[in-house]
Amino acid sequence: MGGTFSAIEEIISRRVGRDVIGFGRQNAAQELFDRAAKKSDAPIGSVPQAGQGSRDELVRFLTPKDLIEFGMIPEFVGRLPVIATLDTLDRAALVRILTEPKNALTRQFQMLFEMNGKELVFTPDALEAIADLALERETGVRALRAIVEDMLLDVLYELPSRRDQTTFVVDAEIVRKTKSLARGIVEEPAEADDAEAEAGATPRILPPGEQRESA
Repeated sequence: MGGTFSAIEEIISRRVGRDVIGFGRQNAAQELFDRAAKKSDAPIGSVPQAGQGSRDELVRFLTPKDLIEFGMIPEFVGRLPVIATLDTLDRAALVRILTEPKNALTRQFQMLFEMNGKELVFTPDALEAIADLALERETGVRALRAIVEDMLLDVLYELPSRRDQTTFVVDAEIVRKTKSLARGIVEEPAEADDAEAEAGATPRILPPGEQRESA
């Protein structure tokens, strides 16, 4: 079983602070957050107690007692022999998830493009931009598919009729929606055999003899 257990780090921090009596209590808490700051990307001293770096450091001290105080019944917690904690995914981990698995998300969409005779290419800065958006949404790996589908949905509808290009390159501007791969609704050029009719040209009148032969 698993879960996010939001705000359980607050329970852990209170317990860690209570374990020390007297002046050492504040020193122990400060030492704990100092270690969290060193493991975070933010400058030392600027990591808030609710930040991801401090949360990853605090959940390592998780005990069954914290789960009970969180709201789980003791009879249930007693049947969980092993408790493991996970660190928050960073940008590098999200990029690896996008590209390295056998059925990676980027490969799935590249296969959809190949089925229509097209090629889809993701640049390194596009993968990093997708990971950054996922981190902003704070929904973990689930955000990756939502971001990529929203980005490519329109062009996927256009693929069967696209004749202007065969290779589609996704860069950071496409991810941030300052550019678009989709063209939108456009008027298709007339076919060559219907060009004169579309232009309103007057049909050529055949002589009577040629009319009979053509008939």
